Amino acid sequence: MASDPIGFDDFLKVDIRVGTVTAVEPYPEARKPAYKLTVDFGPQIGTRRTSAQITRHYTPDTLLGRQVAAVVNFPPKQIGKFMSEILVLGFPDADGEVVLIGPERTVPDGGRMY
Repeated sequence: MASDPIGFDDFLKVDIRVGTVTAVEPYPEARKPAYKLTVDFGPQIGTRRTSAQITRHYTPDTLLGRQVAAVVNFPPKQIGKFMSEILVLGFPDADGEVVLIGPERTVPDGGRMY
């Protein structure tokens, strides 16, 4: 079932950018298995951090250097003792596990989705 329709101006309020994962740390304090990610969005935005429950399909080695899509204009959110600054985007697989969204080829970090 689709959500209620929104206007194009509403879509433009969500700032979705591409960035490259530059650091991955375990997050053992999380309620569900997760990683702490550092993502570089280029010189205009810089690096931002988040936690992500993506341990089912990804290891630190497969995440480092990977480009991901993320919402960069949500306010920071406290997740346990960690402050999340972005929301990395993905779709659920058949088991409800996150599959990350990223460009099909390398693009400049910080590029805005349109």
